Amino acid sequence: MLVGYARVSTADQDTALQRDALARAGVLKVFVESGSGVGPRPQLQRALAALQRGSVLVVWKLDRVARSLADLLSILSRLKRVGASIKSLTEPLDTSNPFGEFTFQILGAVAQLERSMIRERVMAGQAAARARGKRWGRRRALCAEDEAQVVSMYVAGAATMDELAVLWGVGLGTIKCAIYRVIRPDAPYLTRVRASGSRGGTP
Repeated sequence: MLVGYARVSTADQDTALQRDALARAGVLKVFVESGSGVGPRPQLQRALAALQRGSVLVVWKLDRVARSLADLLSILSRLKRVGASIKSLTEPLDTSNPFGEFTFQILGAVAQLERSMIRERVMAGQAAARARGKRWGRRRALCAEDEAQVVSMYVAGAATMDELAVLWGVGLGTIKCAIYRVIRPDAPYLTRVRASGSRGGTP
């Protein structure tokens, strides 16, 4: 069974190009999303839930389905668990064949290298800051730039929430709030924090 997924970033854009390409590929069932790839993407979740053994998730381009390499690998792993595969209509990725599986392994190796490099850059930056006399104590909140870096590292799989809290010298709750505000704005934890008027203490 072929299951299609199409997404555009804003409501002003049109998915016609993607839907036409999916139709030409023989895809009859297509889940369509309009919005940023950062949010929960409910149509993508429905598309993934519709997959079963032997199914193929067909997309026009990989960046329509994954927000980062780590996100793509996570989705591919989820497909593999149910016996499904993924195919891009414009890129050489089709995990239903041996070459696609090889590409998948290469992507995993690249992602691991990327995570290691990000960790090294962060640690080197903090070591340089300490050498200049900067102290890394607990702070009440992160600045916008730090929050963006935290979210980027978490989404890329470069560090866990606990590791990010240690790196920035803040509480775990602060890290959770920074991340959930972007990737899970409706998370119960974030709702509780907002109700309490706190920017992020440990729950």
